[in-house]
Amino acid sequence: MLTKSPPRVDLDGTREKLQRLCLNFAAEELQSLLSDGVQSEMAPHRFLDLVLTHEIHRREERRFTRALRLSGLPSGQSLADFDFAFQPSVGRGTVETLATCQYIRDCATVLLQGPPGVGKTHLAIGLGIKALDNGFRVAFYRLSDLLWLMKKDKDTPPQALKRKKYMSTQLLIIDEVGFEVMDRQEASLFFRLVSHRYLRGSTILTTNKSVKDWPDILAGDEVMTTAILDRLLHKSHVLNIKGRSYRLKDLDQQIQSSKQTKK
Repeated sequence: MLTKSPPRVDLDGTREKLQRLCLNFAAEELQSLLSDGVQSEMAPHRFLDLVLTHEIHRREERRFTRALRLSGLPSGQSLADFDFAFQPSVGRGTVETLATCQYIRDCATVLLQGPPGVGKTHLAIGLGIKALDNGFRVAFYRLSDLLWLMKKDKDTPPQALKRKKYMSTQLLIIDEVGFEVMDRQEASLFFRLVSHRYLRGSTILTTNKSVKDWPDILAGDEVMTTAILDRLLHKSHVLNIKGRSYRLKDLDQQIQSSKQTKK
């Protein structure tokens, strides 16, 4: 085991060897790791495990931070923060099953539908974070921003278009579907996106419209709507969220707090 009076070692030489093996985080923290090992009187194999565990943990932190930045996911919301008691229509078991990310492996769709403020975007972001945790590539867009990008890329050659992030990412999250009506060009581009990703990637959509109302938001084109929904719903998980708005809940709390203060 590592003793409290270890023989003098050439830490600079050890760091260099670690760096040559691309164990850069372990190299940076070598002195601290060695001190922990000595204080705990670790057996050599346990100290080696400590060094490797530290390297893996720091690499995963760096990977996640970079993936989160590239995903465009808003920060500050996770599944752990979701108030299932306030929204009993959302089954905890269903969400926990989705959190395993099997739906991404299956290239399935998750449709979160319900009125404004009930937590659709919160759940979508939380599932996106879980996907990043599991090593999947994620891209988050509000529909208005995504439509702008697709119109910008409408004349891109097919091979180059396939490499666009919204086409190729393993999980695409589209927020706020249905808040604005698409014109015919936008609906056509949306169909192209859905058609390309069908059985190639997974998509989460949040919408305030029920499926029966989708023709109204897709340029009134029932044929195109049917084709889009056929692909989206072929392999899908649909969460129909019914309940009060979280924003109204917060407002009620503020009102009650104000009343208590006045008393």
